[in-house]
This record gives sequence, C-alpha cells and structure tokens, in this order.
Amino acid sequence: MRVGMNPQKQSKKIELEFQHRVIIVVFIPSLDGYYKNVLEVFKLCLDSAIATTNSNCAITVVNNASCNEVSEFLETKLEDDSINSVIYHTKNIGKIDALIGAARSSREPIITLVDVDILFKYGWQNEVEKIFTIIKNVGSVSPIPCRNFKNYETSSTLSKVLTKKVKFQYEAIPENHKAHNEYLKSFHWELETDKNAKWPVIESGGVKAIAGSGHQILSMRRELFFSTVPVEPSLILVGNNSEFLYCDQPINYSGGMRLSTYNNYAYHMGNNVEDWMQEVQNNNLKLAKSISDDFNKFNLPNFKPKPINFNMYRLKKRIVHRLFNLIYGKG
Repeated sequence: MRVGMNPQKQSKKIELEFQHRVIIVVFIPSLDGYYKNVLEVFKLCLDSAIATTNSNCAITVVNNASCNEVSEFLETKLEDDSINSVIYHTKNIGKIDALIGAARSSREPIITLVDVDILFKYGWQNEVEKIFTIIKNVGSVSPIPCRNFKNYETSSTLSKVLTKKVKFQYEAIPENHKAHNEYLKSFHWELETDKNAKWPVIESGGVKAIAGSGHQILSMRRELFFSTVPVEPSLILVGNNSEFLYCDQPINYSGGMRLSTYNNYAYHMGNNVEDWMQEVQNNNLKLAKSISDDFNKFNLPNFKPKPINFNMYRLKKRIVHRLFNLIYGKG
C-alpha cells in the first residue's frame, strides 16, 4: 500500500542543462591482436573530448560489451565527473544501434556521434556550433574537412548553392594541407602534394564551411534521429553500409546541408597512438587552462526535415549533381 505522494510528481519541469552532447561508442573486447593498443587510443580520444568541450556540452560513452579494463577506466571518469553518463551493454549490439539508441535518448539539440579513434582539437565545439547557428538549413557538421567529399550524399547541400541560398566558390586553404594528409594517411589513401589545391567552400552570414564530410565524427541536429533516420534497428555489428543508411543518407534525405568546418579540428587516429597525437592533446590541455569556460547559450535556426518522396529522390539527386558540375565544375 502506498503511503503519501511521490514528491517528484509535484516538482517543476526539468530544465535542459546542456545544448550539445558527444556520444562515443567503445567496443574493446580484449587487449590483444588488433585491439592491443586500442584502449590507449580510446583514452586519448576521451581525454581530448573532455579537454576541448565546455560546460554546455555533455559526454556519453556507450560501453558496448568491452573488457574489464575499459569498464574500470570509465568508472574513474564517472567518479571524477569528467563525463556525464555511461551506457552499459553486456553483449555487443552493434556500433550503429548503440549510437542511434543513445542519440534518441538524448535531449540536446546538437548530438555529435564519434568513433573511438577520434582525437579532438581545441576549438572544435565552437566552430561546429557557429556553423549550426549562423548558416540556415544545416543538418550536420564535421570538424574534419575532406577536400574530396563534395559529392558524397550532398545533393541537398548542392541544391542550396544552385538556388543561391548560400554562396559557393573553390578556394585554396594551404593551412589545411598537413592535417588533411594525416586524415588521408590514416586510411592508406593517396596523399596530396599541392598545398594550394582548391576546396569547395560554402559561405553564409560571414561564416565559411566546407561542402561534404565523412562520418567518423559527425555532429547532427537532433531532429534527424526522429525523422529521416530509419526506425528499425540495423542489426549490424559494424560497417556493411550501416553508417551510410543511418547517418549519411538521412542527412541528405532531410534537406539539410552536410558541411565541415573550414579548418581542421579533429583527427582520425586508427588503432595506434603516435607522438604527434599526444602533442595535439598537450596543446589542448594548455588552451583549456588558459581560456575561460564561459559560454553563451545558442539559438538554432528552425529546421524541419522535409518529407521524402522516394520516387523523386534519386532522380533529383542525379539532376542536382549534374547541374552543379555543369555550372561550377568538379573543382
């Protein structure tokens, strides 16, 4: 028999404490073989996220059935209040299902999905949020610009250029050259030799961004997870087109732009820590100590993902890319 009334029923509405949430899924089943050094990679990833985010951003880690050493490390981060929450799975439910499940349970308007091997660079959060707040109709932003991703699931982005809703030009950004080659090298892709190679630059409201992005780290508007992201689970451990179906394609479906920061603010590490990566983190820590944590809450432009006409989508996509290349060239 219940005695009295639950006092929480008389409490006021919960206030949203954060506006941005970082979600990292970690699956490290053991510390041998491929995973021999991945725990050190993950530690650097998480520590760099902690060092480079302000108090308007929370961090969630999804422990997707990792080994005890990972769980013990995460417990220390919870205890010292470095991260906001940890979600535990006793069995590996798959990377995308773990990410999407955590995203859909989040309440922040910007949600950043992060691979376990991403190294954050100080300033990434401000640069990402600036693009979301100043440029209208942005569905996603990555802090890792890639010069050659302009045509990857970007028809909704290129259509904004064609209809003159944003400015566009090809522009040399020599300061991106070194970091861009580090990104290419991490996948064993061919490196670029020309520092003055042209980048596809979008501009609006005095803010510049790069057209297109990868999906190793991707900040998305929360609305997408309840509109264009598939409702059914992927039931895929990793890869096999799951990122495309649950991240890349839904951004394009939404009618929102897929952009990256104008300069590089994160790195893809792979499964080994190198000396230069630690140098990036050392600089993060110096800047975190010297710069105040003050921030202003932001207001995002209204964004309503458009209903999808699947019959017209592929046709429109082909037309947009052909028309864009005809007018602006391939860069």
